[in-house]
Amino acid sequence: MLHFKRCQLLKQIAQKCLSRIHVKTDKHPQLFLSRTFALAELRKSWHSIYSLVGDKNIILMGPPGAGKTTVGRIIGQKLGCCVIDVDDDILEKTWNMSVSEKLQDVGNEQFLEEEGKAVLNFSASGSVISLTGSNPMHDASMWHLKKNGIIVYLDVPLLDIVSRLKLMKTDRIVGQNSGTSMKDLLKFRRQYYKKWYDTRVFCESGASPEEVANKVLSAVKRYQDVDSETFISTRHIWPKDCEQKIPTKFFSEAVIEGLASDGGLFVPEKEFPKLNCGEWKSLVGATYIERAQILLEKCIHPADIPAAKLGEMIETAYGENFTCSKIAPVRHLSGNQFILELFHGPTGSFKDLSLQLMPHLFAHCIPPSCNFMILVATSGDTGSAVLNGFSRLNKNDKQRIAVATFFPEDGLSDFQKAQIIGSQNENGWAVGVKSDFDFCQTSIKRIFQDSDFTGFLAVEYGTVLSSANSINWGRLLPQVVYHASAYLDLVSQGFISFGSPVDVCIPTGNFGNILAAVYAKTMGVPIRKFICASNENHVLTDFIKTGHYDIRERKLARTFSPAIDILKSSNLERHLHLMANKDGQLMRRLFNQLEEEHHFQIEKILVEKLQQDFVADWCSEGECLAAIHSTYNTSGYILDPHTAIAKVVADRMQDRTCPVIVSSTAHYSKFAPAIMQALKIREINQTSSSQVYLLSSYNALPPPHEALLERTKQQEKMEHQVCVADVNVLKNYVEKLAQNQFVGKFSE
Repeated sequence: MLHFKRCQLLKQIAQKCLSRIHVKTDKHPQLFLSRTFALAELRKSWHSIYSLVGDKNIILMGPPGAGKTTVGRIIGQKLGCCVIDVDDDILEKTWNMSVSEKLQDVGNEQFLEEEGKAVLNFSASGSVISLTGSNPMHDASMWHLKKNGIIVYLDVPLLDIVSRLKLMKTDRIVGQNSGTSMKDLLKFRRQYYKKWYDTRVFCESGASPEEVANKVLSAVKRYQDVDSETFISTRHIWPKDCEQKIPTKFFSEAVIEGLASDGGLFVPEKEFPKLNCGEWKSLVGATYIERAQILLEKCIHPADIPAAKLGEMIETAYGENFTCSKIAPVRHLSGNQFILELFHGPTGSFKDLSLQLMPHLFAHCIPPSCNFMILVATSGDTGSAVLNGFSRLNKNDKQRIAVATFFPEDGLSDFQKAQIIGSQNENGWAVGVKSDFDFCQTSIKRIFQDSDFTGFLAVEYGTVLSSANSINWGRLLPQVVYHASAYLDLVSQGFISFGSPVDVCIPTGNFGNILAAVYAKTMGVPIRKFICASNENHVLTDFIKTGHYDIRERKLARTFSPAIDILKSSNLERHLHLMANKDGQLMRRLFNQLEEEHHFQIEKILVEKLQQDFVADWCSEGECLAAIHSTYNTSGYILDPHTAIAKVVADRMQDRTCPVIVSSTAHYSKFAPAIMQALKIREINQTSSSQVYLLSSYNALPPPHEALLERTKQQEKMEHQVCVADVNVLKNYVEKLAQNQFVGKFSE
């Protein structure tokens, strides 16, 4: 390893690049300001001077019939400020004629120009402004308004708008005489509303103008209060002195850093946001993308990622790269069991649902002056999903973000291993380790906590380390969406009415997927029981039944379901922290004991609290194969081994008094040998490629995964690095990657 250089120039570079990483320099290290954090500081500078509105305008935007004028008047009364209706107070006074007359006189295109010019010649401050439905279609006027205003999008369900317009005079809507239906016209306009808003108010069906006005005021207050949504470590110890400042992080910082400096995981300081019943019902008919936008906007402060930008990221993440337009469809299997298909992404596993979005969140949050190396431990599917996700970034972002995935060299299915190795690209590499997943995950945590090494990388190569495992909040958060979406789909398909409970059964190893379901319940999804399904590595099942987490006498078993071949479950710490009322001192004691003594026991009161929501059981290898065989025979549906484990446990543990949603976490093609053994197909010694093609000819459900079939066509053999199970060897390889990827760019 190169010597740690201490020259003043490199000190300055390190101080710019480091966040939580403390470098041993003569001066105290300074925390960097990401571009979003810098924006938050700028906003805070004027928010601290003015009241709720101050010199800024509250600008209400939305389609015709959204209630902008009525809501604007109510807000004006509450705040005691001027209310301006663009139609009545600007356009008609400027033109000396009604808006409908002007539209008939000049036509649609000229009207938009005339309307835009009138707005450009207008200025106001400290007012409530109700826009016309067509104002957002004129860029220059919207930029003019945005300079001194907070644009609030009144997002009213489309069917509600259509119903309202039938009762109104609609002779002044631009484009209404073009032959396009009102529904299509409103759909077309949504792209403009999404482009300009700073914050969205989701107006559920039946909400009164007064309720909407209160929501607007709450949204504006949240937008202005940039310090309101912060994150703490699960191992944070609350100060006895209430006056003492709590060391918190913003969302952008939590995403960049991945792991807290004390070894804990980042969690929201306050409770998860909640949606009311009306808001949830309004999402029943929404698409997956629309649901994701609504839910994630409530969880990510616009000072970290502006709402409109977040919407763009979500649309990019869940686009043509998914083989099913529903993204995460729910399929009725039999009786009260439903399959949540989470394998329609480009790499065929549930990891795609977060890792197609997380790289865009990460790239937005990081400062432009630093390079980042993402370190990932994978037990199967995460590796290829991370490599695929980060490969889809734009060219500039790929030049400053690199990815290294560490996987157990002999612990994956042949297809999974070939997929990870074959997913290597210009900014991503796969590294096999002669050990198991737990060693890979523990080694990465140790690397993050080695301040000498992380400081060295920052100074020598301008490189900061981060993670993309579910220990990273930016990776875990998007998973909440598909659990909520699954429930809404059951309502939409008529299997249940909203408010009826469901159970969820999830094959569980690292506890991230099932924890996301817990967060979905916190937001208002009526989940009754969380059923934790384990394979022969059933440490989590034993813990849920006894409260004793014990890996002292356990040896990791290799199974047909490698993604849950895990003994140290990282995200369990987040859930215990939630159950224990954010007792960081307890988390330190428990997980330090797990590290040092390989076990811990929680108190009886916590065991009882855990068992109120959780039940658990495990499944043998034979039972797993038998479930694949019997399910195919009875329904023509092929389960992958992880899903089969969940089905076995659901059959055993669920009381059938409500529906159970079984998470199908991977496409069966990735485990062709196990599937062929379960289905008693003799041609079992074929190559993995021919096995996948053979299974695809069975005309079973779910249909073949085209991206996985395409992968089998790639005949070229890609090389990959293999390391011994030594954390120092892994550190040397990380340094080598940083040197090769960034040293030339860093010196420019």
